[in-house]
Amino acid sequence: MEINDQASGERKLECSDVSKCFQLLESILDGEMGETGKELMKEKLAKCQPCFEHFHLEQAIREMLKTKCTKQPVPTELANSIRQMIQESK
Repeated sequence: MEINDQASGERKLECSDVSKCFQLLESILDGEMGETGKELMKEKLAKCQPCFEHFHLEQAIREMLKTKCTKQPVPTELANSIRQMIQESK
């Protein structure tokens, strides 16, 4: 991720390594990173607007799927399909 306007405290508007960052955020949401992951997540979300948006979108999708699927495991293909449709609608 590139650093941009860090002194002003504003989030950067572009992420130079989107796929790596999104993969990291998804690992954190999956609970694979523990407390260290939570701290790393806070830092990334504070600095990067695309990561901030992706995190909250992913979190909302997961929460909706949990409540609407009556606590059944969500097939990866379904989650990916929904994610893709949302991205295409932007």
